[in-house]
Amino acid sequence: MSDPIVTLVTAAAFPELDSDEAGLPDALRERGIEPRIAVWNDPSVDWSNAGTVVVRSVRDYAPNRLEFIEWAKSVPRLLNPASVIEWNTDKHYLKELAKRGMPTIDTMWLEPSQNLSRHQVHTRMPAYGDFVIKPAISSGGRGTGRYTSTDGTSRMNAISDAIHHLEKGRTVMVQRYHQEVDHSGEISLIYLNGLPSYMVKKEPMLHPRFRGGNTVQEEIAHSKQATEDEWRWGERIRKALHSYIKDTSGRDEQLLFNRVDIVRGGPNDEEEFYVMEISLIDGSLYLSADESNLEKFADAIAVRAFW
Repeated sequence: MSDPIVTLVTAAAFPELDSDEAGLPDALRERGIEPRIAVWNDPSVDWSNAGTVVVRSVRDYAPNRLEFIEWAKSVPRLLNPASVIEWNTDKHYLKELAKRGMPTIDTMWLEPSQNLSRHQVHTRMPAYGDFVIKPAISSGGRGTGRYTSTDGTSRMNAISDAIHHLEKGRTVMVQRYHQEVDHSGEISLIYLNGLPSYMVKKEPMLHPRFRGGNTVQEEIAHSKQATEDEWRWGERIRKALHSYIKDTSGRDEQLLFNRVDIVRGGPNDEEEFYVMEISLIDGSLYLSADESNLEKFADAIAVRAFW
């Protein structure tokens, strides 16, 4: 009997996967799996013969969203499922989580269909404090900037940034910057095959350099032991996600991986934690933050490959 095939999906810019995932093919070989790496939009790839297909370094899906979704729906054994991937490509999914009782960061949604003038965009920016501008469809923090409402140059840059996205047909999210990110960092809880697996704490990526706005820097994450309350909140969010999947598809789906990003509430906040994002596509799983993370992910893939 031949070894099962697992194809790790990437983008043309990462032909050997992201550096965080470089050890994954060898880890799969050690588990009796034949690993392959393929670019998702490479026309020469026969996806019907790709075995179990695991989406990873597809950093270019956002500007090619419709093509990417069409591709996902054409792949026979895709993890995570195409319907889940489609939903997760657009951060409007945060509205769905809020409907299901999850506390999310307050967001003003600017839609291209509103045909907002520059003045109208200006009036939708916060009157005080720091805030974040980001497109609703993006990968890896691209197009995200932090601004301050009380600095004229920064506010002007924020307006120009928002208008740029709107003119490109992109929904813009305007969010208050959650100051607790600077104090305690952002938490990523990783679930593998539906089970809590490990946690990392991330240092702030958006720094208050208000001239340019595009202040995202390289992500730095440290492996930490999650507390009971952190896993409790992660489980609440995971259940809300799966209730949505079941309600919309008629059945639940076991997800190979699910990264839940949360931030602790501040001293004056009503909630203990807030949902930042759920990453079900190409979000980093921080496999190099701890050597055991890579092993856990390879084990999770092996379970699905040998089904």
